[in-house]
Amino acid sequence: MTEAAEDAVSLIEGIRSGDRRSLARAITFAESTRPEHRVVADAVLEAVLPSTGNAVRVGISGPPGVGKSTFIEAIGNHIISQGLRLAVLAIDPSSRLTGGSILGDKTRMGELANQPNAFIRPSPGSGQLGGVARRTREAMLLCEAAGFDVVIVETIGVGQSEVAVSDMVDLFALLVSPGGGDELQGIKRGIMELADLVIVNKADGDLAAAAARTRGDYASAVHLLRPKWNAWTTEVLACSALNGVGVSEIWDAVMLFRSTVTANGELLEARSAQATAWLWSEIGDTLLERFRADRHVAGLLPEIESGVFDGRVTPAKAALELLQAFGTTDSD
Repeated sequence: MTEAAEDAVSLIEGIRSGDRRSLARAITFAESTRPEHRVVADAVLEAVLPSTGNAVRVGISGPPGVGKSTFIEAIGNHIISQGLRLAVLAIDPSSRLTGGSILGDKTRMGELANQPNAFIRPSPGSGQLGGVARRTREAMLLCEAAGFDVVIVETIGVGQSEVAVSDMVDLFALLVSPGGGDELQGIKRGIMELADLVIVNKADGDLAAAAARTRGDYASAVHLLRPKWNAWTTEVLACSALNGVGVSEIWDAVMLFRSTVTANGELLEARSAQATAWLWSEIGDTLLERFRADRHVAGLLPEIESGVFDGRVTPAKAALELLQAFGTTDSD
């Protein structure tokens, strides 16, 4: 048996038994760009795939400073108190200059990180559009195979492109701060249309009144949007993650959503559509990797990039020239 095969067998056995170290190692293999690691990751994923799909998948997004980590810790502790096992996949922003990532979510969720029934995995976004790491979907499936009942995906933040999380979770929650009309104007319409829950955080102390107004503003706004589900209308709730007020009501809403869209078959249909979206996302990412690695493209790239940089060549013409060179043979 090869070393890769031995690694795969060991990880499969560990994940099936709920071993956290095996889970963490399998996610590392899945996130790796080394070809030999991808062989192991693919073998593990294929083996554990029948054991996936039973978890409640929740995506959480929101602007910086809204308190996503505090909220996830609060609702995570509540989820665990219900006798459930929780995995949190927290995507940290990567530096555009160095590619580095702070990966501080375990620090920000210190209490939750110490819970034996919680698994927190920070991953660098690596410049990936959509607010999630490329392999977040695979990490989610591995967590499900390891027996976690709930998987929360925390995205980098809110932006025009950062909505890919909605293509991999059951419920997408948008976290906002008390701020009224100005805050509402700052949230993109596209991400509002994807939200199944809008949660006004920091509804405590001096901000309690502002949070109530903000909740009313968002409740009025979501009624103007086209419903995402036949059986579910977006709800707007308020909470204080810091004090734990309103957190249990939010989890009740998550479970009501889950039972509602499961009963009428919409959840199954949505997950099938997500699998198809994953297919095309993977095709696009893999093609781009192969394009960049192509030696004909690599040979032309410096000169063509220089032409675009200097304004001598249009980006459209440069792209076409590189695409025509892609995959050619020396005899072409």
